[in-house]
Amino acid sequence: MDLYKVLGVNRSATKDEIKEAFRKLAVKYHPDKHSHSPKSVRDSATLRFKQLSQAYEILSDDRKRAHYNLSSSSSSYYNHNYSYQYTNASRRASGYGSSHSYSYKNTHQTSTSNFWHISLRFFSTRAFLLNLVFAGVLYGGIVAIDNSGEALWKMHNPGKSFEEAMESIEKAKADRDT
Repeated sequence: MDLYKVLGVNRSATKDEIKEAFRKLAVKYHPDKHSHSPKSVRDSATLRFKQLSQAYEILSDDRKRAHYNLSSSSSSYYNHNYSYQYTNASRRASGYGSSHSYSYKNTHQTSTSNFWHISLRFFSTRAFLLNLVFAGVLYGGIVAIDNSGEALWKMHNPGKSFEEAMESIEKAKADRDT
């Protein structure tokens, strides 16, 4: 299902154009407007309204729209399942009002190219990269402290290893106690 065709807009439509198209069609196909229509007309209008709402949910949100555009252009990688629920509980939006919830499920085909595609997307997320940088800085700090401690020891105790120094301290304690 092409979400742009559902709303009757082109791919380069602005948010305002998408909103206007949704409102126009939502008023036309809203289930409350067809509550006294025959069952087949009512069911058809309800289905069309759900499709409109789903399209609007995705295309009005920048992230969802970008994901949809990416996945629709590379449909060989993805098999999308969109589920949509419509309830009459609280009536607020679009002319007659509605309350709806949207959930997105993305099921991937199992293939090697898909695995690498998913891996690349995960490893290029902002959160992963920030954590990677933090871990790198932390590890670099630990290595720097460890090397500087060894360098300081050699600078203040030339010719002695740490183990030799500990042996001489133990020997001095033993001589003092006796």
